[in-house]
Amino acid sequence: MQLLIYIPANYSPLYKYTVIIANDGKDYFQLGRISRVADELLENKEIENIIIVGIPYKSVEDRTKKYHPSGEQHSSYLRFLAHELVPYLDETYPTYQIGMGRALIGDSLAATVSLLAAVKYPNIFGKVLLHSPMVNEEVLSQVENIRTPHSFSVYHIIGTGEDKVKTTNGQIENFLIPNRQLNSLMQEKGFSLFYDEFEGDHTWKHWQPDLKRAIKMNFSL
Repeated sequence: MQLLIYIPANYSPLYKYTVIIANDGKDYFQLGRISRVADELLENKEIENIIIVGIPYKSVEDRTKKYHPSGEQHSSYLRFLAHELVPYLDETYPTYQIGMGRALIGDSLAATVSLLAAVKYPNIFGKVLLHSPMVNEEVLSQVENIRTPHSFSVYHIIGTGEDKVKTTNGQIENFLIPNRQLNSLMQEKGFSLFYDEFEGDHTWKHWQPDLKRAIKMNFSL
């Protein structure tokens, strides 16, 4: 697996670092400009020390296999995140080695896999940041069945213009209604939750400007 790793300019092994793992990693670095956002917030001393680890996908097919709840490599990918990537990062960098010191972030299907990884491994991942996740019955069912909704916090945004989203398989799907259902379910279950709807569609044009708020809110000093 290829990794894209952002380390702050003032990095030192004497400090401890919170880790943000980004699915759709290349998109978060290139389209989201996440390293620039982190640089600015760190320089202004608005957030704690963070390391960002981006995991790029090889192709649309590879992304679907790993990220989609019914993808043939989905379970293996969740195991990779929890049992291969996390131990590697803990060995390589001075991390906190606790759930609240690790976050997952993703957009669309990458948000879906981020959420499902935390649902499956709530003691390993303490924060999830979701930009317009793909939500279907399987996702709602897994959230419904979670026994420890207090184990991780959720930051969740969706656009009011996401009622007609063209997916990678060419279908037009309504993302807005299932995301509202997910939010209602999480409220019922008692999740630690931030939810917001923005005016816009299912694109980086809207997710990119939100990154500063997302990171500041979840990793402020």
